[in-house]
Amino acid sequence: MIRLSIVGSTGAVGRQALEVVAAHPRHFQVEALSAGRNAGLLLEQARAFRPRVVALEDRAAAGELREALRGSGIEVLAGPEGVEECARWPSADVVLSAAGGSAGIRPTWAALQAGKRVALANKETLVAAGEVVRPLLSRTGARIIPVDSEHSAIFQCLEKVAPGEVSRIVLTASGGPFLGRRREELERVTPEEALAHPVWRMGREITVDSATLMNKGLEIIEAHFLFGLPYGKIEVVIHPEGIVHGLVELRDGGWLGQMSVPDMRLPIQYALGYPERLERVVRPLDWVRVGRLTFLAPDEETFPSLRLARRAGEAGGSKPAFLLGVKEAGVKAFLERRLGFLDLVRVMERALEEHEARPVSSLDDVLAVLEEGRRKGEELCTSWR
Repeated sequence: MIRLSIVGSTGAVGRQALEVVAAHPRHFQVEALSAGRNAGLLLEQARAFRPRVVALEDRAAAGELREALRGSGIEVLAGPEGVEECARWPSADVVLSAAGGSAGIRPTWAALQAGKRVALANKETLVAAGEVVRPLLSRTGARIIPVDSEHSAIFQCLEKVAPGEVSRIVLTASGGPFLGRRREELERVTPEEALAHPVWRMGREITVDSATLMNKGLEIIEAHFLFGLPYGKIEVVIHPEGIVHGLVELRDGGWLGQMSVPDMRLPIQYALGYPERLERVVRPLDWVRVGRLTFLAPDEETFPSLRLARRAGEAGGSKPAFLLGVKEAGVKAFLERRLGFLDLVRVMERALEEHEARPVSSLDDVLAVLEEGRRKGEELCTSWR
């Protein structure tokens, strides 16, 4: 029986994780659930899965939840510190870090500090704080199992491969809703169009990131820290069918790949149950129905986010965290119709050019840079013409 703490249980990944738990009641026991402010859904989850403790970052919502759960025996915590306490809950064997955006960094850090095995769906932790997370893993003995479908694929392929045998890895991208569009066609893209992803069910911010291909750029940085590979050995190809999630080229010219239907429940289940493979919760892959697999080079002139993120990653230090902060402010402005779709990337590029990289040596350093990036992003979004 694997005992779980799920951070971000009311988000897309958290909800799908609980579907996996419900499908395997003999394998998983939920010990802790935490979220941002969705008291109604967390109440339903608490009643269904009977964790020992729940937490909401929003204190007022936590008060409502505490009243609703009075007499249930379930402890209710409040505020960011309550979410972090859930992340390091003593009886949890595995912590699923599924909170979206930079809000997931502190609870992930708390889990790693406690030496937990972390099923990581929050890419921002490694993008912003990879340089301080890796030493933390060495100190505490914590381990990260990736949940993103692409990184899960690479992780699975590398399980029995010696590091010296890897020539390069390839992350696949669906291309988002605007694959094949010309740059001039993207000037008038609306938030509704950007949120209509053709393959995956995800949160709003990550769906916009997928539309700009910034999500894939951030995944390049994440892969660098997850697998210890130089940026020159990490590539991206567009694969619209979403069947091949990652590829590894070996030094002898052979390739390994991981394939499945595009359903996040599979990499979630793999990370939660690792190293055991549990019975499927996804539909079988019908190769005849798939028909063919297509691979295309990314159009970095139309979608410059890939090279922008790679440049930030290669510069290192504060650059990735700063870019992440600017990006969060830009996506918010785009969703609020204060910034155009292409202007979103222009703002990030301008801000990154103006930011001078500096070393980061602690989580506080990283969070300060993130906030600096948000302020710069908001400043640019407000004045952008």
